[in-house]
Amino acid sequence: DLIRRLETYAANGYRKPTTCLCTLDITDLYTMLPQEESLNVLMEFLHYSGYQKVKGIPCDAIRKSAHLVITENLFIYEKNFYKQIIGGAMGSAFILRLANIFMWKLEKELVHRQEASNEIYDRYIDDIFFISNQSLDIINEMLDEANNFHSNIKLVRQIGTNLPFLHVYIENKNGTLTTSVYHKEAPEPHIVPFKSDHPRHVFKNIIETALLRAMRYSSTLDIFHQERRSIQLMLLYNGYEQSLANYKEDVHRVWNEVFNKTSIMATKLIGNRNNCNTAEELVS
Repeated sequence: DLIRRLETYAANGYRKPTTCLCTLDITDLYTMLPQEESLNVLMEFLHYSGYQKVKGIPCDAIRKSAHLVITENLFIYEKNFYKQIIGGAMGSAFILRLANIFMWKLEKELVHRQEASNEIYDRYIDDIFFISNQSLDIINEMLDEANNFHSNIKLVRQIGTNLPFLHVYIENKNGTLTTSVYHKEAPEPHIVPFKSDHPRHVFKNIIETALLRAMRYSSTLDIFHQERRSIQLMLLYNGYEQSLANYKEDVHRVWNEVFNKTSIMATKLIGNRNNCNTAEELVS
C-alpha cells in the first residue's frame, strides 16, 4: 500500500529532487506507555468516536477494566516480586490496542500537517514514515514538538533521501523514486533450515514469500534480479539445494500469480518494459 501511495504521490507531481524521506521509531513504546495518560486517551478516543458503550459495556466500566489490566502486572526477578508502574505487559493484545490509541493522540497534529500539504504519512504500530518538501529546519521543529508530547515517549528520527521503512528500502534519486527489499544488517542470512523438522509446505512458502516480496518491492527489473540472486544465495546457505532445482519454475509461477491480470507493459518492473519477452527474461 505504501509503495502505491508513493507512486500516486509522484504521479501527482508532488515529488521533487529535494523531497525528504523521514522515519520515526518510538523507543520501547509498550513498556514506556504512561498508564494514567493512556487511559485518559482511551476515553478521549471512545468519546471522539461517538461511543457511550462498546458492545453493551459502558465506557466507565471499560476504563476500570483497562486500569486493572495495565496497573496490576506483577513479575519476578531474582526471587523478588515487582509491580510494573510504567507501560504494560509485552505481548498483551490489549496493550497493543492501547498503544495504537495512544499513538492516535500523539500523531494527530503531525497527520493534520501532512494532509494539509498533500504529503504522505504512514505508521505501523511504533514505526512511522512520512515525506516532506519542507526545509530540514521546519521538519526538525515539527518533530521536536512531537517528541515533547510526553517525557516517556521518545522518537528516534532518520531524515534523508534514502532510508528503510519496515521491509522496503526507499530512495529519492534526484526526483526519481526507487524501491527495493530492505535487509537488516546481520552476519548471516538465516531462515528455517531445510533439514529442520517442519512440514514440507513451510519451505515452499518461504521461497514464495521471498519472491513475492521481491516482485512487489522492486521498482526495476535490475533491482529484482539482484534480489532474486540474493534469495538464491540465502536458500543455498540454509540447505535448500533440492528446492533450487525448481527455482526458475517458482519465479515464473509467482510472477504469473502476481501479474496474471496485468499487461506486462503496465507492471511496476520498468527495467525492460518495451520488451514483450520480459516474463521469459525473469531468470537468466
